[in-house]
Amino acid sequence: MAVAASRDATEAAMRDNIEALFLASTTHPFLDRQNSVIVSEALNLPQTVRAMDAGGSQRAGTTAMLCAVDAVRSGCSSALVIGSEHRRTRVGSRMEMLSGDAAAAIVMGSEQVLANFVDAYYVSCDLVDHYRMDGFDFDYEWEERWIRDEGYMKLVPLAVSKLLEKAGLSISEIDHFILPSLQQQLSTAVAKQLKLGSDKVVDGLIERCGHSGVAHPLLLLAHTLERAAPGERILVIGFGQGCDALLFRATDAIAGAPKKRGVSGWLERRAPDSNYARFQTFNALVERDYGKRAEGDKLTPMSALFRNRKMVNSFLGGRCSKCGTVQFPKSVYCVNPECGAAATQADHPIADETGTVRTWTADHLTFDMNPPAYFGMVEFGAGGRAMVDFTDVVPETLDVGTPVTLQFRIKQFDKQRGFRRYFWKASPA
Repeated sequence: MAVAASRDATEAAMRDNIEALFLASTTHPFLDRQNSVIVSEALNLPQTVRAMDAGGSQRAGTTAMLCAVDAVRSGCSSALVIGSEHRRTRVGSRMEMLSGDAAAAIVMGSEQVLANFVDAYYVSCDLVDHYRMDGFDFDYEWEERWIRDEGYMKLVPLAVSKLLEKAGLSISEIDHFILPSLQQQLSTAVAKQLKLGSDKVVDGLIERCGHSGVAHPLLLLAHTLERAAPGERILVIGFGQGCDALLFRATDAIAGAPKKRGVSGWLERRAPDSNYARFQTFNALVERDYGKRAEGDKLTPMSALFRNRKMVNSFLGGRCSKCGTVQFPKSVYCVNPECGAAATQADHPIADETGTVRTWTADHLTFDMNPPAYFGMVEFGAGGRAMVDFTDVVPETLDVGTPVTLQFRIKQFDKQRGFRRYFWKASPA
């Protein structure tokens, strides 16, 4: 999700200028492997990028944004901030009904900006509304009314009032108020205490995508920027062991901003799934028998992964400098039978290209988390072909000639060693 959100927020040409990447989450896949580096390689960012994982609190996303602001102010040309969350919850719990998995990405820079950062104020306070100890799978929540009265209703107004004082503004000059919360009416109640009209409160999207934890302030900011008008002020709150309050003002450039799929587009592209057993399986909430075909050793040799990381993580192919032929994977010799030149292959990024299905198979025998396993040959726009797995397949619409895009996904879980392997899969465009 972090890679998908980042690709939607950036063009390939922009990524060469990204000098810092902050990945915020309380559910990072690896505890001792830098997750932000995996994302940076999937985006084919420069190897000199400064990458950092942020976590430990639900306001890690807004705190990461403040780190990005500091990085830009200190000379960094642009910084990419990503909030990404996969929230596992107990079966049948309140959290299961209100939580959602999501990612959002924001680019912070100093040129062609859609919204200027005005100022911020932050309060650190060990108010424990929920927690999760190392080794535990699920959050433990405290009582809702106490969280509301002692947490949101006191800390948020304090941070907002101090921020407005710093910025020399009144609450009436705020046009969009973003306060993510699991409690549906809480943002309106806080706005009322601030003497801000309820029409300024941004919809928390709980009913459409659930509350996505660290990612949610960034998600709602991205959604608000889709419809904000020049000059409008956007107040973003991050809450968790304190409160971050960030103020932005939309620039004139927002009116002519290039159209992205964005939050609205992804919500429209949703594919409802009413299969609760499948939901439980994909979130490892039940111990399921996957059969003998799932029992093979899934060891990933780290040395081989390192040697082939440009192919695996970045999906870089090769372009022959002699004849221009594109191929995947990159190799010593050009695959063009009329060329065959040696040592002429330059790196050629393929991940952002649209491909076309040339062959496909639905295999009901091999193991797949969501059978059948779809795979086949894809030919890419600039040339080159590859055998890949398909994902997000609607059986009635997949056929030879179907346009597809590449998506960075989990390839395999190695439960024996606690490792997950990523690769690219083809998804119908």
